[in-house]
Formats: sequence, structure tokens, C-alpha cells
Amino acid sequence: MKSPYRLLCALLACLPLYVAAQPAPKIFVVDMSKVFEAHPQTQPAQAALKADEQKATTRLQGIEREIRAMADKLKDHQTKLDDPTLSSSQRDAVRAEGQKTAQEMQAKQAEGQQFMTKTQGELQQRAQKLRAQVFADGSKAAADVARRKGGTLVYDRGTLVYADPAFDITNEVVAEIAKFGKSAAAK
Repeated sequence: MKSPYRLLCALLACLPLYVAAQPAPKIFVVDMSKVFEAHPQTQPAQAALKADEQKATTRLQGIEREIRAMADKLKDHQTKLDDPTLSSSQRDAVRAEGQKTAQEMQAKQAEGQQFMTKTQGELQQRAQKLRAQVFADGSKAAADVARRKGGTLVYDRGTLVYADPAFDITNEVVAEIAKFGKSAAAK
């Protein structure tokens, strides 16, 4: 009975030595928003997104102009219908033409809505793909820099309340990211 008790006491006595023998984690901080801005793909991709957004806006403005023209045409039809000098056959013709214009206007509104929904989805998807790619590249670069410095953990500065600037590796990660751009340009 004394033997298991002594063994347990010996294990408990050695436990502080085991805990003390564990290396302390080496933690680094990186500002991923700065890495995102510095990534070689960010500026060209954002410019392309903005240009495509402007093209879509121009097309939507054109559709809006067409819809306003049709609305004005409908007002003209209504004005003609209010004319007491029209015969019933003329009135029927104006009414039929007005219904046709109203249907065209509804179709144009539906076209504009579909275009806007489709374009917004595509632009959001492209922006999301860019963010994912840049984040993956930034994470890889941060991990590489941290490994070279003997680090065990890397946190994003945006999620921390405070971090000592001595542990910030953002500039080194940005330099690593710049290499991604040079290798992509070489390909």
C-alpha cells in the first residue's frame, strides 16, 4: 500500500519540473488589413471591380432612362384618352397602345432588376474571392515569417486589445507578400 502512495508522491513532486520544461510560446502579431492593402493583387483587382461596377451603373442608368421615357409615353396615352373628341375606335387604339407600353415598361423594369441582382452577386463573389486569396497568402506569409523567428502563434492585430510593438511582424509579412507579386509577375 505504501508503494503506490510513494509513486504518486514522486510523480507529483516531478510535475513542476515537467511543466517548467515546456517552452513558452513565442507569439507574434500581424496587421492583416495592412497586409491586404499591400498585397500585389489588391489594387488591380479593386480597380477592375470598380470599373465593372461603373459599367453596370451606366447600363442601369440607361435602363432607367428607357423606363422614364415609357412612363412619359404612358402619360401621353392617358392625355389622349382624356380627349373628348376621340371616337371609340381611336380610344380603343390608344388604350391598346398604352397597355402595350405598360407591358414593355414592366418587362424593362424586370430586366433592370435582374441585371442589378446578377451584377451585385458577381461583384460580391469576385470581391470575396479576392479577400480569400489575399488572406490565404497573408496567412502563409505570416506563418513563414513567424516560423523563421521561432514563433508558435500569430494573431491578427485587429482582434487584440493591446500588443507590444516589439512582437509586430507586419512589415516583414508585407515584404514577404511583395515576393508573391514578383513571382506572379515572373510567371
